[in-house]
Order: sequence, then structure tokens, then C-alpha cells
Amino acid sequence: MGIIAVKPTTPGQRGLIKIDRSGLWKGGPLKSMTVGKRSTGGRNCYGRITSFHRGGGAKKKYRMVDFSYKNFFGETGIVERIEYDPNRTAFIALVKYSDKYRYVVASKGLKAEDEITTNEKARIRAGNAMLLKNVPVGSIIHSIEITPGRGAKVARSAGAYAKLQGRDGDLVILKLQSGELRRFSSQCMATIGEVSNADHKNTTVGKAGRTRWKGRRPIVRGIAMNPIDHPHGGNADGGTHFSTPWGVPTKGYKTRKKLKYSDSMILKRRN
Repeated sequence: MGIIAVKPTTPGQRGLIKIDRSGLWKGGPLKSMTVGKRSTGGRNCYGRITSFHRGGGAKKKYRMVDFSYKNFFGETGIVERIEYDPNRTAFIALVKYSDKYRYVVASKGLKAEDEITTNEKARIRAGNAMLLKNVPVGSIIHSIEITPGRGAKVARSAGAYAKLQGRDGDLVILKLQSGELRRFSSQCMATIGEVSNADHKNTTVGKAGRTRWKGRRPIVRGIAMNPIDHPHGGNADGGTHFSTPWGVPTKGYKTRKKLKYSDSMILKRRN
């Protein structure tokens, strides 16, 4: 699977580059593994818009992807099919165990009828999951736990991965795609390989309507608003430093907490 440059038979297709999904499952998701998904339109419990440019979009079913490793620890499953998931950029795999099913984020190269294992130690093969202490140095991994037993939190989107750089006692050192060097507990779990659909970043939507289908509404410049709606509003040139609708500076303003509990785990900041 790669990318397709569409022949422009309509204006909206001129410049459209999309993902080739010919190798994916053609039917719908497994009904027992889906739940209804409600859209907020960017509004909070008071009905006020707190996240702009959201609303509309196609109706979606949420696939219950399992990011926890402890539920199937020590078991081997068979991949039934690779599916498209409208809720995330990566593809997902439906895995069948002896008496149950499970959705997982699909690794690059994973295909139907492949076996995947979740255990303390496993073969170095795409889709297999194991403890970081048993992953060889130099390996490419994804879906990494930050706290042992709490489920995968890092490197879950399309094309994401981390590289195991070395070991430091009971910790391992991973290099993330941002350039950050970070220590993780060796008791955390991770999956071998890179997340599928790496070409997602090379796509172009081609027309505004495709963005609306995703539930994203047009972005309006603050300078085009009235003074009551935005700090930039009512001024010919903005008249103030760039800021959010709530007056927080946006020009390099640091939002990360100082003295965060995880600071000691970061060896080198992201680029």
C-alpha cells in the first residue's frame, strides 16, 4: 500500500493525493468491538465553544483498540484482517485468539494470517510485543508504555516509531522521532516495528469538503473578527502581540510545566 495521485476528472480531484487502501478489509468493523461515538462540536458541559473549528463531519463508529498488554499477556493470536480506522491515522489489525477478538494498531508489514505474540520475550518480528529489557539495542519499536501495566502511550500514530539506543541499569534509553532522548523503565512493554500507514503525511486533501467530512470547520483569522470575539479583532493590523482568543501569547510561549515529574527521565530535549 502506498499513495495514489488521482486523475483529475473533477476540480476537487486536481492535486488530490490519497492512500491506496486496496489491501485493506472491504467490509465494516466487527460489531462487538465497536461503540457509538458522539461529537461535541467543540463545546464543553456549559455549551460554550472551547475548541474552535470543530463540527459536522461524517458519522463514525469507534473501534475499541486495545492498548493494554496485560489483557493478552502470554498469548498468541492470528491476524484476521487489516482495517481502516476513521478515528486514527494508523491502520488497525483484528486479531483472533482462542475465544476472543482484539483490535490493535497494525505494524508496518503486518498482514492477514500472521501470528503475533505478547510475552515477556518474543521473536524480533513486526507485531510481536515484549518487555523493553528483552528488546535488542538498535531495534525499532512502537506503542510503548510509559508506566508498566498502564498501556501504550508513545508512538501510536501513522509511521511513528522509537529506537532503542542503550541501557542504564533498570532503565532503557529510547530516541523518539522528535530527537528527544528519554529513559523508560525496562519493565514497560512495546511492540516491534514501525506503525503502519507511514505515507499518511504525504497525502493532500484536494478540496475543502474533504476536511469538512472529518469534522473540521473553516478557520477564521482573529483580525477578521470583532473586538468582543478576539484580542486581534477590530484592529487594522492586529494592534497587539499574537495571542489566543483568551489572551495567551502564541509566539514561542512555553506551555510545558516547569519542574515536571518526568524531567529526570529526559536526557535530551526534542529538536
